[in-house]
Order: sequence, then C-alpha cells, then structure tokens
Amino acid sequence: MRVRDAVEADAEAMAAIADAPADVMRNIVHDRTVRVVEREANARDENADANDADPDDVVGFVSFDVRGDVVHVTQIDGTPDACELLLAEPIRFAEHESMRVELLVTDADGDVAAAAERVGFRNDGSGPRFDGERTVRYRLSPA
Repeated sequence: MRVRDAVEADAEAMAAIADAPADVMRNIVHDRTVRVVEREANARDENADANDADPDDVVGFVSFDVRGDVVHVTQIDGTPDACELLLAEPIRFAEHESMRVELLVTDADGDVAAAAERVGFRNDGSGPRFDGERTVRYRLSPA
C-alpha cells in the first residue's frame, strides 16, 4: 500500500469508506491535513497526477490537525492494515514538532482501536460521547 496526500478527487472514495456525504469529505480535504492509502498493486507512479486516481484504489484515509501542542486525529477509516499505516502520518508530524497525538475511537471502531494499540497509542480512558456513542481516548507521546 502507498500513502499520499488526499486531493479533492478522493472525496467520493473517502465518502464510500466512511459512509458519509462526499461534500463533507471534500471539505475535510480542504480544511485538514488528509492522507489516503492506495492498494500497492494499483498505486500509480509517484509523479502521476493524484487527480487521475481511481477511487477504487483508495482503501483508507486519515485526517488530522493541530490544536495547541497536540496533533488530533479527526477522522480515520479503512481496512485494518490501512488504518495502521495511516496512523504513522500524524505520528511522524508529531515527532517532528515534539507534540502528542490524540485519537478518539467509538466502541464500534474496534479495528481502529487495535491499529492504534499496535502502533503505540495507549488507552487513556473514556472520551466524550458523539451522537450518544461512547468513545475511548487514545494518546501517544512520540519520543
């Protein structure tokens, strides 16, 4: 799999993965740092135009932003392997900027929770509720 910056043309694929409206995903691409993962067998030349991407090649995405001294993972979805690979993106940014990383995971997102734990996040207890759904806060303080 190959990670790359998301472009507006990825919004449809992201929407399908997250079961969300494409216009919401388009806004996320414009408002946050967003990376997508493509299947390696279908990954294009690094110098190819990302706008020509085949939406079926995208198997996951992560968005994140910075508030204060914390990198917040605002959304992540995709295959379990894609989620693990994608979490490396905000971690890398946090390491470079000497920041912590935080991630909220709903009870329904067991694959995301497992991926977070595999890359070093620790369960830091209950987070806020989203639409009545409980969340767990995960934190990582990169070295």
